[in-house]
Amino acid sequence: MMPLFAVICRDKPGALQTRLDTREAHLGFIRDSGIVRMAGPLIQDGEMRGSLLILEADDLAAAQDWAANDPYKSAGLFDSVEVIEWKKVIG
Repeated sequence: MMPLFAVICRDKPGALQTRLDTREAHLGFIRDSGIVRMAGPLIQDGEMRGSLLILEADDLAAAQDWAANDPYKSAGLFDSVEVIEWKKVIG
């Protein structure tokens, strides 16, 4: 099994419309890449304000490359993106 990586993204303040406008492209990118094992938005005050994705990738560089090519990133949605190796223990 390849290593897992958490991609933790925080949206820029007030960028919900950018997220909504780019959502279909983002979801298509997830489906087409074939390496996303889990994904979903971070919710704050009842609103989507970030993303958490778990990737199965060859290495950290591959996971970072995936994150750099996410349509949300290209649209300028994110205030910050962190990619870190993650180990599944439960679930």
